[in-house]
Amino acid sequence: MIVDSSEREPSRSRRGEELRGRVAIVTGAAMGLGKAIAMALAAEGVAVVVNDVDEASGRAVVQSIVDAGGRAAFQLGDVSKADDVRELIRTTVERYARLDILVNNAGLQHIAPITEFTEERWNYLIGVMLTGPFLTTKYAFPHMQAQKRGRIINISSTQGLVSAEFKCAYVSAKHGILGLTKVTALEGAPHNITAVAVCPCFIRTPLAEKQIAGQAKFHGMSEQEVVEKIMVAPAALKRMLEPEEVAALVVYLATDVAQGITGSAVPIDCGWTAR
Repeated sequence: MIVDSSEREPSRSRRGEELRGRVAIVTGAAMGLGKAIAMALAAEGVAVVVNDVDEASGRAVVQSIVDAGGRAAFQLGDVSKADDVRELIRTTVERYARLDILVNNAGLQHIAPITEFTEERWNYLIGVMLTGPFLTTKYAFPHMQAQKRGRIINISSTQGLVSAEFKCAYVSAKHGILGLTKVTALEGAPHNITAVAVCPCFIRTPLAEKQIAGQAKFHGMSEQEVVEKIMVAPAALKRMLEPEEVAALVVYLATDVAQGITGSAVPIDCGWTAR
């Protein structure tokens, strides 16, 4: 059952005048990048459905949006499960009568050599980060086609463009997202539906922070060395991204002025792929 927030009008920027009244789903929005995206869209006048398996944290995000004067609702669900995704789309459209923006952000990480990577962890990571975006796209598409408008923004990674040891499922899923994005862009074009894959480098989120210890173990480094030699060393700018930086890009891609950007992988990587 979807739980809606207050109907109070949010404060709006000039860009918010364009996005005002639109409806978005953000998956994996209980914390980290998803939370930043949900709050950034809400600040522009978008009604945001926060989807996650973490109910307590997801509801806290909704409350934060409400406290800031925005509109939001929480929907519990696992995007790797078709029944959960169908319910997510159904309840969103039932509540708001439309669906304009879909942000496929849900993700997780597991670090292990291929020989030690269990089939169960492989299947779950692929399920959340590749099957999940396929399912949300599949069930959102008919509503966007009927509206003759939609924006689908898939969160990939620089590791959807390049690779890294000990992350076979994550790297495979993020590469797969680029293919799904291209197919979605081609099929969506006649209906004014765009699809873009955002490819950030390491972001200062709980997901990235959890990787540090795992990388330290497999590389035989200290955690500080992992940050300096693995996470930021390939980048021109020797730092991690802040979630708000990526969220601002997502908001831009949701606007009409970004309509010409479709089927693309858009890096925001501190110069990671410049070499």
